[in-house]
Amino acid sequence: MAELLSSRRWQQAIKRQWQRLRLADPDFRFMFEPAPTSQWVALDCKTTGFNLRQDEIISIEAVRIVGNRIMTSERLDMLVRPQRGVSAESVRIYHLREQDLADGLPIDEAMKRLLHFIGSRPLVGYYLDFDLAMIARAMRPLLGIGLPQPTIEVSGLYYDYKMGQQPSHRQHDVPHIDLHFASMMNDLELPLDVCHEALSEAVWAALAFVKLRQLRGEA
Repeated sequence: MAELLSSRRWQQAIKRQWQRLRLADPDFRFMFEPAPTSQWVALDCKTTGFNLRQDEIISIEAVRIVGNRIMTSERLDMLVRPQRGVSAESVRIYHLREQDLADGLPIDEAMKRLLHFIGSRPLVGYYLDFDLAMIARAMRPLLGIGLPQPTIEVSGLYYDYKMGQQPSHRQHDVPHIDLHFASMMNDLELPLDVCHEALSEAVWAALAFVKLRQLRGEA
C-alpha cells in the first residue's frame, strides 16, 4: 500500500509539472503555488447532460473550507449561459430553464472567476471526476490544461472510513457499502431533509468532508 501511494504521488507530481509547462496564460501560475494550510474548496457543477463531449456547464457552486469551518459567506454561485440551449431532461433535474440562464456568465468568464476563487486549494466533491472533466474541457481553450489542484473524493473517503470499521479478521472481505449521497449523509448523521433547499450540493459535500475528517481523527 505504501508503495502504491508513493507511486501515485510521483505520478501526480509529474502531471503537475507537465501542466505547469503547458500553462498558456502565466497570470494563472498561482494555481501551482503551495496551498494554504488546512484549506480546501468544495465544488459542484450542473450541466445540460452527461455527455462529456457535447453537454455544457450551466451552474458552478463552490465553497471554501478552513479547518472545520465551512465558509458559506465566501461561497461562489454562478449561472453559466450555454451555447446550445437546455434539454428538457436537464430542466427536469436541475429546474434551470433557458430563460433562467439568459443572463448567466459566458463560460470563459465563469472559468476565470472559478480559478481565482479556488487558487491553489485542493478540491473536494462527490463524484468529482465528471465535474472536473467538464471544467477541463471548458478551461483548455483558455489555459491549455485542466485543473492542477489535488482532488479529494468524498465517496472515497467514506468508503475508506467504513472499511476501517470492519473487524480486523474481515479486512480482506469486501462488504457492500452504499455510496448513494442520501444514504451516506444519513449514515454520517447529516440528514438531507434539514434545510436541503437552502444548501447547495457543494456545501453538503463540504459538510460530509468535515465530518469524515473528524471521524478519522484528522481534525
